[in-house]
Amino acid sequence: MSTPNQFNADIPQEVINSVTEKLKQCQEALSPYLLGLTAKERQTLFKMGNKTVATVQKVDSYLKSNPEFAPDYMDQQEFQKDINAVNQLEEINNLSLQLSTDINDTRMLAGSEALMASMLYYGQIKEAHSKGIAKARPIYEDLQERFSKKKRKSLGNQE
Repeated sequence: MSTPNQFNADIPQEVINSVTEKLKQCQEALSPYLLGLTAKERQTLFKMGNKTVATVQKVDSYLKSNPEFAPDYMDQQEFQKDINAVNQLEEINNLSLQLSTDINDTRMLAGSEALMASMLYYGQIKEAHSKGIAKARPIYEDLQERFSKKKRKSLGNQE
């Protein structure tokens, strides 16, 4: 009996090398324009999400048609730079999220299949060891601790 195999590919190393190099190039090209935030900074920022995008776009439109209502302390050029950056980075962000999701899903599936196959192999080694096949013993002893269920210590009083 064989196990189902949904992932059946051998990714050529040249493809991995090419993609890695291109991603590094993308990172280097954008690095002068990207900023990192701490967890605290992320927490304190106003966040522009799906609901507020339309608001910012409307303000941009009104600011262009009615600039006289802009407060003197509002830097209109910086506002426009911010909007442009959001729009430019949105497409890149969407592509990178799709790529990241697909990579993670594929890794998860391939890893699951590899673990299932490893468990089948261990089961066979365990059976061979139990039947006294000498060649299976060192393999079984090496793998046993990785596949054995660890006993949990009770959390109650221990004497």
